[in-house]
Parts: sequence; C-alpha cells; structure tokens
Amino acid sequence: MNTADLGLPVDVPSTALFTDHYELTMLQAALKAGTAERRSVFEVFTRRLPEGRRYGVVAGTGRVLDAVENFRFDPGVLGFLRERSVVNAETFDWLAGYRFSGDVWGYQEGEVYFPGSPIMRVEGTFAECVLLETVILSILNHDSAIAAAASRMSSAAGERPLIEMGARRTHELAAVAASRAAYVGGFTSTSDLAAGFRYGIPTVGTSAHAFTLLHDRERDAFQAQVDSLGRDTTLLVDTYDVTEAVRTAVEVAGPELGAVRIDSGDLLLVAHRVRQQLDELGATGTRIIVTSDLDEYAIASLAAAPVDAYGVGTQLVTGSGHPTASMVYKLVARAESADPTAPLVPVAKKSTGGKTSVGGRKWAARRVDEHGVAEAEVIGTGPVPAELEEHQLLVPLVREGRVLAREPLDAVRDRHTAARARLPLSATQLSRGEPVLPTEYA
Repeated sequence: MNTADLGLPVDVPSTALFTDHYELTMLQAALKAGTAERRSVFEVFTRRLPEGRRYGVVAGTGRVLDAVENFRFDPGVLGFLRERSVVNAETFDWLAGYRFSGDVWGYQEGEVYFPGSPIMRVEGTFAECVLLETVILSILNHDSAIAAAASRMSSAAGERPLIEMGARRTHELAAVAASRAAYVGGFTSTSDLAAGFRYGIPTVGTSAHAFTLLHDRERDAFQAQVDSLGRDTTLLVDTYDVTEAVRTAVEVAGPELGAVRIDSGDLLLVAHRVRQQLDELGATGTRIIVTSDLDEYAIASLAAAPVDAYGVGTQLVTGSGHPTASMVYKLVARAESADPTAPLVPVAKKSTGGKTSVGGRKWAARRVDEHGVAEAEVIGTGPVPAELEEHQLLVPLVREGRVLAREPLDAVRDRHTAARARLPLSATQLSRGEPVLPTEYA
C-alpha cells in the first residue's frame, strides 16, 4: 500500500525528470520529422537472467503505475528545461500538456519471469511511450533484482521469518523501494520506518551495540531495555562475551525473555551453544535471531541450526551480487504513419553481440504439465493457441491513461509465493544452473 491507502497526506512530486536527456531530444526530432504520433509498442524484457539464477521475480509494478500517473511536466520541471535549453519551443509546448493516454499490459507483480518474457508492454504514440523508458526500467530493474534475491533467501529460510535490515547499506530512497521488493520476495518485516509508513510493512527493532556500550555494565543496558520494552524484547548478546551475556540476559528478563540476537562469530556453532545454554537456564521459549552479512547461502547453511529468524542487510539490498535485472525497453512494433488506423509493423534491433531482439507485439503464456507444474514459457505474436488461453500472463494495467491494477502489497506477496510453488522443484536450488523453464517462441 502507499500513504494514500493509509489515509495519510502525501506530497506527490512529478516523476517527469526521472528520465534521460536523450528521451527529450528523440521526442524533439520525431516531432520535427512528423513521426512522433505514430502508434508504437514498447516491451520490457531481459535477454538473460543473472548467471546461475533459475528464475526472476517481477517487482516494482505498483511503483511503475504511480510513476506513470505522476509523469507530468509541472511548472518547476518546465522551468528547468527552459533554463537549460534542453528542447526547442515546439517540444516545450508539447511537454506542457503531456499526459500518458496509452495502454500498459504486464505480468502481475510477484509473478516469476524468464529470458524473453515480455514483462511489460507499453502502447501509445511514440512520443508518449518513449518518455517513460528510463523511469520504468529504473524501477523494474532495481526492484526485481532485490525481489529475486529476497525470494532465494526466503526459499532457503523455509518457515523461519526474515527481517529486512539494509537501509544503512544503500541510498535512503532506494532503501524504501528495497524494503518493498523484499516484502514481495518473502520477507516478513523491515527495520526501515519510511517503508513501514509508505507501504504498511511491519517494522521491528530493539537496540544496537552502541546501546550496550553506552552503559557502565552490560547488565545495566539489558535492564534498561527490559524496563522500557518488556521481557519479550530481543537482547543483543555479542557485544562482549556471548556466554556471559546470555546468562545475564536471562537473569534480568527471566525465562520469559523474547529473543537474543547474535551478530558475529561462527553463527552455526554459536547458535547451538546459545540454544543449549538458554534451555539449561529454563528459557526454552526464548528465540534466537541471527544477523551479520547473511545471504541465501549462509541462510541455507544454518538450516539445521536452532535459529528462529534471520536479519539481512547488505546482501539483500545489493541483489546478492546482482543489483540489476538487466531489463531493456525496446520498440517492437510501430505504425507506418500517424494515422490511428495504420497497421502495426514489427521492428527489432538486429545488431551482433548478443543484443538482438524479436519484433512484434507479443503475448506470453506458461504451459503446465498434467500436475499443474510449469514446464515452459511460451511467447508469440500471432493467435494464442487454444490450450494456452487460460494460462496467459499479461494483464491490463493501464487503459487509455487510467490505472486499473492497484492492489494490496500482501496480495502481491502471496502471488509470488504461489507462482514460485508452481515451478519445478529445481527452481529453489541454490546451485548454479540454467533457467528452470525454457523460453519457446510460438
């Protein structure tokens, strides 16, 4: 959800400058050439998944819809463009009245995707569609990369909850988007209050090492925290000696202590020792939370450890080594003239070097086997085969400029869980491999 969903006031700035200079110079040249109003189809897709990844996760769609709706050249934006002489007077006047009036189709947010999947399709005049390239790619590339990492971590964690803790490891605005994407991918909460405020994601947090170091004794820090937050709080036990800290924590809070957090050391070994110590002290219900630069591989290695939850920061907000989804936004069809009834002609880049693309306005469907398990991503430009009609992936998101598809973030999160469950079991393997589904062109 966003702040509007929460009934909170929000100042929505224009997104029109979240674009590249050359989008406006292309527009200016197309206006002069008389081609700007040609009906066009752009598609977002990726030619390949990050090395070793089995599937991608569509995330950021809701943010894209907000960005398209707020893509307005307001007086402040126009003043900047005039001051810098970015465009000529004719283009300036055209931009002053810009409103996207086309259609957007796309995979539903939370869905999985594969190489070639037409994740989003933007239709309208060349002029109105080309301006949206940068902002759409900026959002989808970032959010989908984070969601994919989160999904892998969620799969490795099983039923154990994951806490997003990466705000201090990335740009302050990117942190909010990363928290949202992590929630889509399966995380249960965030430490970032801005993400909680904007999207309604549950927020959690207690204390850092600085709080312990502030006090004369570790016991004093624990007592102050318990007095303030109650016995169900989480005490950080690795500032000094872990064994002594656990003993002190239970003495202060009693066996009702909510949890202890371990942020350093050999987490597998320390978790086993702490669990044994807690049980011996009668704190059998006290949970163990581990942090410390975790990624999906570290989480998987702790599967047999007595750990109850994980906190993940750096590796999550950097996409666990793949901070972008490498999506592109390409013109795949355009009309031969500005006549609204002119037929669309497929177009595609044909250069060498692995950057070729397939022209034509595409549909996509996911073929399943007799057990309902996905077996192929099927993409085509002609009629959709009857057997795939009920398995189409693209849905209308915007029609004639009006947003159709806003939905609660929890619904997106649930969709991803369901989509991942319909993939072959090998999709959740962390070992390097090819995409779990082949892409077939009909």
